[in-house]
Amino acid sequence: MTLQTKLPKVGTTIFTVMSQLAVEHKAVNLGQGFPDFAVPNRLIEALDRAMRDGHNQYAPMTGIPALRQAIATKTERCYGHRPDADTEVTVASGASEAIFDAIAAVVRPGDEVIVLDPCYDCYEPAIDLAGGRAVHVPLDPATFAPDWGLVRAAITDKTRLLMINSPHNPSGAMFDSDDIEQLTALLRGTGILLLSDEVYEHIVFDGRIHESVLRHPELRERAFVISSFGKTYHCTGWKVGYCIAPPALSAELRKVHQYNTFCTFAPAQWAFAEMIEAEPEHYEQLGAFYQAKRDRFREQLLTTRLKPLPVPGGYFQLVDYSAVSDLDDAAFCRWLTIEKGVAAIPLSPFYETPPQGQRLARLCFAKNEATLDAAIERLQKL
Repeated sequence: MTLQTKLPKVGTTIFTVMSQLAVEHKAVNLGQGFPDFAVPNRLIEALDRAMRDGHNQYAPMTGIPALRQAIATKTERCYGHRPDADTEVTVASGASEAIFDAIAAVVRPGDEVIVLDPCYDCYEPAIDLAGGRAVHVPLDPATFAPDWGLVRAAITDKTRLLMINSPHNPSGAMFDSDDIEQLTALLRGTGILLLSDEVYEHIVFDGRIHESVLRHPELRERAFVISSFGKTYHCTGWKVGYCIAPPALSAELRKVHQYNTFCTFAPAQWAFAEMIEAEPEHYEQLGAFYQAKRDRFREQLLTTRLKPLPVPGGYFQLVDYSAVSDLDDAAFCRWLTIEKGVAAIPLSPFYETPPQGQRLARLCFAKNEATLDAAIERLQKL
């Protein structure tokens, strides 16, 4: 029997490929974006307590009330807007599930969805499965800033959704107030919806402000805003995220969510509810925590032949490797892993059409000092 695939362009993700290669060759893994340091003690203790207290059965489909209230309080504290915990906050099994649910909820066969390249690799498969078509608009290849003229030119009468991501993966670039003004003007008077991927919202450096869509009434009334506890609390393996959206959009997202995962790991929800309320300083100080890592790692990279690019936010460092090799990025990252013992991620899988001659790789600095030091020792030999 011949099976016709629904995702002909999809294979094993580059993150899985490079992590497996790192294991096989005993490389320092700066590829896949996960921390290798401890989860906050309070969160571990709260999770243990939740399980021992019997919170081990299905959670409510939208998330336990205490967590939804905590998210609403945190959102108001951070962005000056308090979403309705009952009608506008939905807990999901990771930001990836929330992204999938949002796309499946509103994208219909024949619809177009604008994505800004390079973009995270889960976007387009979700669009394809919904019967839509991803329209790729390139960011500036040097600064990764959006060209709003190009975005405007990509809009047609079939455009259903625009997807944005700030702080940006893989580059760390961030929207500023001018971007928000241009985005608002672009969408004003249209029926185009917005999906804002804000999973790195608290990992912001150098006094910058995260321009969350939730700060801006005209945008948030048409937006799914998605975040991740895994990124904020160093526990990517727990796979808990959430979506904030107006009641009508939340209702549609929940129709998909209830038949996708239905609910999310219950003990973790109780733990996050306690952590958010009891220790807000964790997310308030997260930028400073990671900025110290960024700065130290950047100083170390300057002792190698790799050129680090600016990183306004997130926990990834792009490096220009053109002084080391003229290999394309996929071949270079494979060579770097196998021959030099450091795993990185190439940028080309984040693009529909990678820029010609681009020689950039992504390194993750969400690691302890010993891991980063071991990687630097090997990179100094390039």
